[in-house]
Parts: sequence; C-alpha cells; structure tokens
Amino acid sequence: MTQTAQTPTPSPAAGDHGKGRPRKVPRVVILGGGTVGVYTARRLRKRLGKREAAIVVVDPRPYMTYAPFLPEAAAGSIEPRNVVAPHHRALKKIDVLLGKVSEIRHADRTVQITPEEGEPYWVTYDHLVIGLGSVARTLPIPGLAEQGIGFKNVEEAIAVRNHVLNRIDRASSTWDPELRRRMLSFVFVGGGFAGIEALGEVEDMARAAVKHYPSIESKELRFVLVEGSPRILPEVSEELGGYTLEQLRKRDIEIHLSTFLDSCVGGHVVLSNGVELDTETVVWTAGVKANPVLRSSDLPLDEMGRVICLPTLQVATQDGTVVPDAYAAGDCSAVPDLYNPGKLCPPNAQHALRQGNHLGDNLAKILRSAEPDEYKHKNIGAVASLGMYKGVAQMLGRIKVRGFLAWVLHRTYHVFAMPTLNRKVKIMAGWTATLLFRREVVALGTLHDPRAEFRAASVAPKLPPTEEADDEQPQLGGDAEGPAYGAQAPEED
Repeated sequence: MTQTAQTPTPSPAAGDHGKGRPRKVPRVVILGGGTVGVYTARRLRKRLGKREAAIVVVDPRPYMTYAPFLPEAAAGSIEPRNVVAPHHRALKKIDVLLGKVSEIRHADRTVQITPEEGEPYWVTYDHLVIGLGSVARTLPIPGLAEQGIGFKNVEEAIAVRNHVLNRIDRASSTWDPELRRRMLSFVFVGGGFAGIEALGEVEDMARAAVKHYPSIESKELRFVLVEGSPRILPEVSEELGGYTLEQLRKRDIEIHLSTFLDSCVGGHVVLSNGVELDTETVVWTAGVKANPVLRSSDLPLDEMGRVICLPTLQVATQDGTVVPDAYAAGDCSAVPDLYNPGKLCPPNAQHALRQGNHLGDNLAKILRSAEPDEYKHKNIGAVASLGMYKGVAQMLGRIKVRGFLAWVLHRTYHVFAMPTLNRKVKIMAGWTATLLFRREVVALGTLHDPRAEFRAASVAPKLPPTEEADDEQPQLGGDAEGPAYGAQAPEED
C-alpha cells in the first residue's frame, strides 16, 4: 500500500531542522534509536567523516535497549541500567533528537517529530533510514489491556520483576488460601524465544526468592505457559524444542500447547482448552508487529504494515521499483531472505544487528556513488537462557548444545554484541558478582509511584473562607495508598 500526503509547512520551532537552510553535506536522518538505528549510525559514521554526511538519530528514549538481555535483567542477573546503551555514549559525533515520529512525508523529504515537551516540528533530510522496530502484537481479548503487561523494553522487564517479587512478599503475609493461590500464580502467553526466556528466568528467580520466605513453599508457586501452536521455540529444531519443553515441565511449569487465552477479566484467566485460574500476573509475549506509525507515511507497505525492501535494504514499491533515498531494516521492514527463497528475514535481534551494520556500509557506498550490496545472512544459530546455569543452543544448523554450556554460549554471544566497552565490562562484572554473592531478589515497588508517600503526607492549603472554597475543597493529600498499579499520577503544576 502507498499513501500520499500534502506538502508540510515546517514549524518555526524547528530551527535548524526546518526547511530553507542550504546544506553543504547530505543529511541522513535515522528514525529509531534501537538496534538498527544505533548500528547503522555507528557504522556509517565509521565509514564517513562529518564532512561527508550529517547523521541525525530520532528516538523518544535517550538510550538503546539490548532486548536479548531483558530476561536476565528481570531476573536480577544484570543491572537494568547495563542492558541499555546511552545514545550520548554510543553515538559519538552523531546528533540525537528526543521525540516520537508522528508523520513521514518522504515525497517532500520531511518527517514530523513530536517531543515530550514543546510543539511538534518538521525535520528535513536527504536520505531516510527507517529503523522504528516493532510493538507488541495483541489481540482483542477481554481483560488483556487491563491485566496484561508486555516484555519488550527495560521498563516492562523491571515492572514484571518488581510485580512478581511484590506478589511473593504479599502472599507471605496472608494465610487466606485463595488469595495466596491468586498471588502466586503467574501466566505467560507466547512460546517463542522472548516468552520462553522470560518465563525461564523469572521462574528461576522466583524459586530462589521463596527460599528466604519460611511461610511459602516452592510448590505453591504456579507458573503457566500458554502457546497457540503445537510446539515451543519454532526457531530451533523440534528435538531441541522438545528438550526445552521437557526441562520446563521438570520444573513444574504448566505448559498448554495449541491453546489460546480467551479471557482474563479481573484476573480470572480462561483458556481455550477449558482451564481456568485466578492470577494477578499475565505477561504477554505472543509476537510483534511493525511500528504502527508507518501507517502515517507515504512509504510502500506490505499487508502486515512493514516497509517493503529489496535485498539491498532500499525501500521499493510492490513491483520492485526503488524508492529513492529511503532505506529500512529490522522488525519494521520486509526484507527478502536470500538463503530461504520466498521468505522474509524474521524479526529478531540477530538480523536487526547485522542489517544495521550492512545498511551503514551500503549508505556509505551510495553516498560515494557506488553500488550497494545485497544483505545475505545465513543464520549461524540460536541461543536461549532458561535461568541460572540453564540454556539451549543450536549452532550452524546441526550442532545442538544444552544445559550449562548453552547458558555460557548465550552470555558470551550477547555480551560481545552489546554496544560500548563500558557496558560489556559492567555486564561481565555484574555476572561475576552474581556468581560469588548470588543475585538480589528484592522488589522496589515504590518506583512505579515514587510520590505516593509524599502525597499522602501533604496537607491541603488553607483557603480564604469564600463560598466557592467552602463548596469545593481541593483534595491534595489523596488516598494513602496512592494511585493503583499502572495508573497515571496526578500532573504537577
């Protein structure tokens, strides 16, 4: 599909980013500061000097999240700050704009940015890179929006960690059997890499945590996995997927295959196979979809909302005609998989990282009037962590590794893929400390609403005794409990 738009009028607030100012060097605007954006920008800056290209990265967050480490961050094996790479450190000699992309008008070489504060403005460019990634692919399931939480960013991973540990804390303080069962039941939906790693790490952490609670037995913890297909981990062989299934069941994890989540209204989970349970935790990892902001663009998209690409990572129309000066990679792109004719590259971290580097090289060639190369990457393997000292790996298509060695391979591969030496060293130092002193298992629940206690202690100001003031007194103190979990705190003046 192709959408068209009218010519935009740049806002005066755009300043140097607006139209009308001549440029001596081409400007490359990279939308998205995730894996694709960071690796494309770093490789392009390595290939070209500042006099050859001006590089601008746009992202609403000031850091890149390395998604493969989110399960370990949730389990306490890695400090949350170490699974992110700050843009100011990772993107040297590159401009970074904080804000959300709200509209793309490639015909006019402009993109609209909406900052967290201030008015939206337009940025002009000569070349555009789309690396906006993906968002959780949800379904219209009753109760999911209210009860569920995703696992795609560091904020969600830490929220899951704090929530699980908080449920254990609260369950240890009550003897109501129904309430304890509800608090100690945890449902994970999705049996791909993201779901299995999240489940394996969080379950392992929870089992370790309850050892410090004399009033809770490990057998009271109930972890449930719901997967719609007949197998888990479709990225690896059936043999390795079967091994993983067996290992999870040995850990007393309930696994429901060929099963769907029908409802979770009020925490009452109903599965398509008839199983019902009450829980306060529903973690959704059942797939992703391309960033929906792409619908607000005039770029050619496929039926799934992804930017259509050639193997060179250049944007193209349905008939294969190159769209000049536009490129895309990662989860938001439909890139042909040259090793599997007729298929597209799957949305995973390995492809995002390699496509980012490849796109940086191709852009440098194009800016120097050379021909770009096709992206052709044979999957060298897959690694997954299932908790402390546990893992599975499949290398070069045939070599299958299990247990401790697979866990080591998982950590080794991803720590070297993590950008910046600073983060590599800190992650390895954290792992060493965890091996020596065990990981921390404490919930910092007040992080979700740090002003709750202050609000409760606040005293309402005395107003003049007017009729208006008598009729309606402001309630500044608020409820002693503060807003509910996930609720938005009152705005500050």
